Amino acid sequence: MKFSMKLAIVALAWLCSVACAAPITQASYNFSPVNQYNLQLTASFWNPIIDYVSTKSGVHLNLKLGRTSADTTSYVLAKEVDFAFTNHLFSPERVKLGWRVFGRRDAPPVRAQIVVPSHSPIASLSDLVGKDVAFPGPEAMIAYKAPYAHLLKEKIAVNIFFAGNQDGAFSQLYSGRVAAIGANSQLAEGYAKREGKSLRVLWSSQPFNELALMVSPRVPEQQAQAVAAAFFNMDQDAHGREILQQVSKLVGLPSMTRFVPASDSDYQSYRDFYEVAPLLLR
Repeated sequence: MKFSMKLAIVALAWLCSVACAAPITQASYNFSPVNQYNLQLTASFWNPIIDYVSTKSGVHLNLKLGRTSADTTSYVLAKEVDFAFTNHLFSPERVKLGWRVFGRRDAPPVRAQIVVPSHSPIASLSDLVGKDVAFPGPEAMIAYKAPYAHLLKEKIAVNIFFAGNQDGAFSQLYSGRVAAIGANSQLAEGYAKREGKSLRVLWSSQPFNELALMVSPRVPEQQAQAVAAAFFNMDQDAHGREILQQVSKLVGLPSMTRFVPASDSDYQSYRDFYEVAPLLLR
């Protein structure tokens, strides 16, 4: 009996030593923001932010970017990521995936636009008939789907080129390869500021809220809330404010653009768009 008791105590002590020695596994998820800028600039914007959020929340986020915005969204659809910064999940079919909005950047609403260089001879949308027009990619709701839906509505036939991201579209525009591009007003303003370019807007849409911070239904609520709180509190400490100032300047956003809470209802305008959009754009 005593021998059995000693064995039990030894076994219990061994199990305790193993358990105590085992490292605590931190929750880890992939985070995929839409490629709004070129790949290097997108990574430079997001890496300091997700490092901060990972440290503050105790939930490790890995930046997962595709070569193009469409590639990045494919990771979301393939369930390879659980946090995203996107506006690609508001179509009727994708709403069924169960992703939830929890935040956004504290920036003014954006507009879909069709733009040309200020010196362009193109004076109106009708001048684009038969011309080459570039868009970031087939997933870009603001910079492709909304502008192209308007062109279709106006029966203005153009030749479509996908450039991979907004910066790629601007490169095509200023190299003279295309006559105009579809653009996100915020990104157009930021590009013009960074590159010293002057643009002329041929058409502009109704306002839409900027891209949303979203979480998949696979993430436990406690971890989702921890990540959300870390985003929202960045401007409350010196290190967080410094990061926001640096990355905002990097991409031409207003100084220290912070993150704020948001909900699905803030993105009703996107759902309204899909209600009337041509089938090929849904």
